[in-house]
Amino acid sequence: MKQLVRTTALATLTCVAALMPGLASAQNGYPNKPIRVVVPFAAGSTTDIIARAIADKMGQSMGQTLVVDNRGGASGTIGQQAVATAAPDGYTIMIHSSSHTVSPSTFAKLPFDTVNDFAGVTPISSLPNALVISPSKNIKTLQELVAAAKAKPGSINFASAGQGSATHLNAEKFKLAAKIDATNIPFKGSAEAVTEVLSGRVDYYFSPIAPVIGQIKEGQLIALAVGSPKRAAALPDVPTTAEAGVPGSEFNFWIGMMAPAKTPRDVVNRLHDEVAKALASPEVKERFLKLGADAWTLKPEQFDAYIKDEIKTNATLVKAAGLTPAQ
Repeated sequence: MKQLVRTTALATLTCVAALMPGLASAQNGYPNKPIRVVVPFAAGSTTDIIARAIADKMGQSMGQTLVVDNRGGASGTIGQQAVATAAPDGYTIMIHSSSHTVSPSTFAKLPFDTVNDFAGVTPISSLPNALVISPSKNIKTLQELVAAAKAKPGSINFASAGQGSATHLNAEKFKLAAKIDATNIPFKGSAEAVTEVLSGRVDYYFSPIAPVIGQIKEGQLIALAVGSPKRAAALPDVPTTAEAGVPGSEFNFWIGMMAPAKTPRDVVNRLHDEVAKALASPEVKERFLKLGADAWTLKPEQFDAYIKDEIKTNATLVKAAGLTPAQ
């Protein structure tokens, strides 16, 4: 009888362990092998640079290598699918941008569920865009730009790094909030967009800070505002678009970490804590300042809620901007 009790108890514990992957992962000493970090963009992109800075620091702390795997293409959806279908064991994670919350609105159909196939770990940084303009335009404040656009509807244009990009959506949100008529001129990337604004051929551009901070400091470009909810650490004297008189124009472009859905909760929490630790290091702080990136974290459950809310917000913005989802 005692043998039967012991056998039944052992079987029960085995079943409980099988139903609690978090317990199993803790017992196995996670991580005990390298972790793959999928970045859905090409090497050298801002997302990639931030991912490598964080991965290096996390690897030092966790005692395992975090290997960055660039899976670019289709606006990030190829990399997203690779993570959505990966084993939820903590050894495949993703560092992506807020494009994650835009893709449900810019693609008619996706091979994954943006909410239910992923577990949010934490945002890593927000990257404010600076609204820059050439001094040749003789516009020194955001209100002067708005006034010029309203004086001659349709005469103002703006650059973007492609349809549906963060630079485009930031500009569209500003345009809607300011109630102005301005035309989007899409380019292949930020470098070309900045060149056209410097020349004066395009009126303004919501640019990532890193590519333009040198021209701003040298007076080749004027930063009228930043499009983010709060001021950028790299440009502390430049107001937000809301502070400059256009409420409701805030746009938060972020980079964050996600894992496949059903990844053990203790693993998700460990990854969150390791990101927070990496962000506190002097090396990462210095790197972020040069990139114009601001450190930002949320608890995993808060990040999940934020993603759900932003998917809805971006759907409204994409519709208002008149963007047609890709088939």
